[in-house]
Amino acid sequence: MPGQVGPISNEQEGLLAYLAQMRYVLKLTAHGLTPEQLRATPSASPLSVGGLIKHCVSTEEGWIAQLTGGDQKPDFAKYQENFALTDDETIEDVFARYDRAATTTEKTIAEIGDLGHRVPIVDAAPWNRPDLDHFTPRWVLLHLIQETARHAGHADIIRESVDGATAYPLMAAAEGWPESPWLKPWSKES
Repeated sequence: MPGQVGPISNEQEGLLAYLAQMRYVLKLTAHGLTPEQLRATPSASPLSVGGLIKHCVSTEEGWIAQLTGGDQKPDFAKYQENFALTDDETIEDVFARYDRAATTTEKTIAEIGDLGHRVPIVDAAPWNRPDLDHFTPRWVLLHLIQETARHAGHADIIRESVDGATAYPLMAAAEGWPESPWLKPWSKES
């Protein structure tokens, strides 16, 4: 996937394309990392690349479940657990779960069809605005783009702290771009 979203023909296509792009760049932060590096927390926070990806998967699953009438009550114990890979979780398992979540998101949005469809807030989380009494698919997609982009930025910083790798050299390596005078694809040796 290129570094930019391509042409879009309508709002729904655009929102889904930007969410897909943010998922992609977040997943790229894990490219070439060992299981230990995926769990590393090299900054002042307890965040890791693998944990951030897992959290974004869980967040997307939760928001899309809410659009379809699922439970809206946050489980704060699970919320904290979703920021770390367990010893028996692999990044491949998390990626597969993320791919399933993406498919579910696209299917759900297509089935609802109306980006302005109102979904009542049944059990508001403490971080919700008090004047917000409903969600819409549009709002949820924009929130997921915001959430995923925020955590992709966190993951970029953590990844750079782990081994010095940055976004475009990682993308170049993952996609097999040739080396150029202004961009060298990341490698374990660099």
